[in-house]
Amino acid sequence: PSPSPGASPGKEVSHSPLSPPGIKCGGVLSAPSGNFSSPNFPGPYPYETECTWLIVVAEGSSVLLSFSHFELEYHAACAYDYLQVYNGAARDRGNLLGTFCGHSPPPPFSSAWHVMAVIFRSDRHVAKRGFAAAYRKDACGGQLTGLSGEITSPRYPESYPNDAECRWSIGGTGSGGPLTLVFADFQVEGGQGCGFDYVALFDGPTAAAPRLGRYCGSARPPRTVSSTPYLLVLFKSDFNIGGRGFKAHFYSAGECQEVFTTVKGNFSSPRYPNFYPNNLKCQWSIQLPPGYRVKLFFLDMELEGRSSLTGGCDYDYVATFDGSAENGSLLGQWCGRENPSPVTSRSNQLLLVLHTDRNTAKRGFSIAYVGVVPMNVSCTRTDFHIQIPVQSLAQLERNRIYLGTPSCAAQVVGRNFKIHTRFDTCGTESQKRNNTSIIVSTLYIDFSAGDQEDIHQYEVQCEPKRKEASVTLIAGPDPSRLSQAENLLDAQQREGGAMDAHEIKSQNTSDIVFISICILAGLLMVIAVVGLVLL
Repeated sequence: PSPSPGASPGKEVSHSPLSPPGIKCGGVLSAPSGNFSSPNFPGPYPYETECTWLIVVAEGSSVLLSFSHFELEYHAACAYDYLQVYNGAARDRGNLLGTFCGHSPPPPFSSAWHVMAVIFRSDRHVAKRGFAAAYRKDACGGQLTGLSGEITSPRYPESYPNDAECRWSIGGTGSGGPLTLVFADFQVEGGQGCGFDYVALFDGPTAAAPRLGRYCGSARPPRTVSSTPYLLVLFKSDFNIGGRGFKAHFYSAGECQEVFTTVKGNFSSPRYPNFYPNNLKCQWSIQLPPGYRVKLFFLDMELEGRSSLTGGCDYDYVATFDGSAENGSLLGQWCGRENPSPVTSRSNQLLLVLHTDRNTAKRGFSIAYVGVVPMNVSCTRTDFHIQIPVQSLAQLERNRIYLGTPSCAAQVVGRNFKIHTRFDTCGTESQKRNNTSIIVSTLYIDFSAGDQEDIHQYEVQCEPKRKEASVTLIAGPDPSRLSQAENLLDAQQREGGAMDAHEIKSQNTSDIVFISICILAGLLMVIAVVGLVLL
């Protein structure tokens, strides 16, 4: 990423070439607090003007920006005159907090770090009175509209001040989903009923909404999920005795956090295929029934590239973990325009995390996944043997699992669905591939519900001479979005469960019968030839 805009606090930001001669506006605002307004305010602003204000306060501080007056030319998409607010450097679309015009002033904004940018632009027609704004550093509270972000008590991790009252109103991202708040650290003066210092959470944008909890002391509050697209965090301290305060992380469900339990699905980064926002930490968790594994297919990916210094994914990256938490085994981490191979979990759960930094956003990613049904497939020279644990398809009747045709449905034997069939039945056919003769059939697993058809198909193959079987997913995730079918019988599946002793005995018996028939046929042929000679 480019150096922090705060690295040159004395640098002047000149007005745009669009601005008429003699019109000066914009610049770097580095005082702890201040005011600025559109040119000529409160008179009409000039035509064809562009101004950029860069607010830079001390590292570790935040900026609270508010508007006392706002009147710009209106357009439904703010295509004529407009004001843009950036959570960091301007012109980086991932930092854009909003674009505004008309008569409705922007809400108060609290920055996620010590830099905020404001851009004002007017066209060549219709001028209004413009705007007046004020900012201050180290303010607590404000309107947080990002898909994810972090909030901390004043001066954290130093002791928070006495007589503080801070309100963070989180929401209004447009995603419409609920919000999740997780506390990473918490130390606030305790007391019965939390009557001294406390953090209170409300299920809406104001304190008039239902209260979700009130917390104090040193125990971290539980993970909180709102039922609305808004969440209010209220922090109050009294006149004495403080503490370290708190640090909490929030993210919006739907676009930035989701749990999937269906056996296949698709998801993408926020705003895909448009640029994702900066300052994100999003999580997608896939949780399937016991016995399944999760297979991810990367359909498209473009993130900020690797660091030229370390060669690592130090800025924006996607990471996958085995299980439901980041302390699980790391399955892979990617960035840039890499084209990752499909990833398969070792368990029935997989977590994908997207992390983005303060600048340089890209298109993001699109991903499809499918639950790999745990199965053991083997063959002899004459038969297929298929075994699937009942618990992995517990919601299905046995007739929803069949080989070739519905008449060849699975049987329930103990704790397994089993299909044991000869090659001359159940729609099997002989083919030649790469000069090798193989027997092929299709295994159908019907997950359909109501009017929604959802049938997974696996091609089952056997090479009779070598008695080697394989199974390939040929219809799981939307086939039009996957470039090729994936062979799902890897080493782990082969280890996933051997056939029981009865089954192995059955296979051996089939081989013995086959050999005996061949020997008997040979003897009969010899007897027939001898008989003809004697005649």
